[in-house]
Amino acid sequence: MEIRHNWTAQEVQALFDKPFIDLLFEAQQVHREYHPANQVQVSTLLSIKTGACPEDCKYCPQSARYRTDVEKERLMEVERVLEAAEKAKASGATRFCMGAAWKNPKQRDMPYLLDMIQGVKGLGLETCMTLGMLDAEQAKTLSEAGLDYYNHNLDTSPEFYGNIITTRTYQERLDTLSNVRDAGMKVCSGGIIGLGESARDRAGLLVELANMPAHPESVPINMLVKVKGTPLEDVDDVDPFDFVRIIAVARIMMPKSAVRLSAGREDMNEQMQTLCFMAGANSIFYGCKLLTTPNPDEDADMQLFKKLGINREAVSQKPDQVTEHDLLEQVAERVASRPQEGDLFYDASV
Repeated sequence: MEIRHNWTAQEVQALFDKPFIDLLFEAQQVHREYHPANQVQVSTLLSIKTGACPEDCKYCPQSARYRTDVEKERLMEVERVLEAAEKAKASGATRFCMGAAWKNPKQRDMPYLLDMIQGVKGLGLETCMTLGMLDAEQAKTLSEAGLDYYNHNLDTSPEFYGNIITTRTYQERLDTLSNVRDAGMKVCSGGIIGLGESARDRAGLLVELANMPAHPESVPINMLVKVKGTPLEDVDDVDPFDFVRIIAVARIMMPKSAVRLSAGREDMNEQMQTLCFMAGANSIFYGCKLLTTPNPDEDADMQLFKKLGINREAVSQKPDQVTEHDLLEQVAERVASRPQEGDLFYDASV
């Protein structure tokens, strides 16, 4: 199958309209043409700065505009982040993703972020961050530090976007992704299903992603986790078959991309997740928590993988020629050399 960047809404709707079994069969054929069968890449996601976000994303419990159970936390200490990365690696993760509830990182944050990137890479893990919008210079700095992936989701179609977010534009999201790509990092971008969007909006999201000059290397597909206190706490549930269709169509449209089952897996039974893997999903977030929302624990995932004969993708990045102990000491020395008192743990809520 050719790699395309000129999908039309009509073509995508035709895929959605296919009989369910036929769609899954086509998606699995495409998947096996471009990816190893029965292999799933495993990532772990850590919230390195939680809550008090100035954005108004209606789905997000971390927005300062909504009253939820999420407590405001300051930027994590570098050592704590590396300890979490070590645990993730020991549990089988090959990529460590770090998320901060910001509209965009400030200059004062950058030294700590760079230490986190270099430290996690030194453990032999791939690195990913999601920090909000980036300008060209910030993207270049993160790339030079060794950041492998940057996550910045489009969330939904351009037409529906204004119903969910007003504090940044769709074009600003596209600009951030362009800055990431131009800086040489890999792009992680997908969306959320279950925001109250129409079938046309779901197709529109996939058209935006698939018609980029280069497809995102990673496409996370999230199913909304409804959180009390957010404007979307009472929105209708997503039909499981509709969600599986999204996975299948994404696989067909972006054959080389990793299609990731992200938020919402806690509400998916084993059968639904299995259909998603059949439809071409080949990446998951692994661990009991995704930022602030629940996720299946590692044992449950491993049990399902065993039932299905799925193997985790082996780590592809070679560790630096230092031991983990030496790496932690190096980071501690860099931090100690800074003149500011308490510079590892400060209020980064704005």
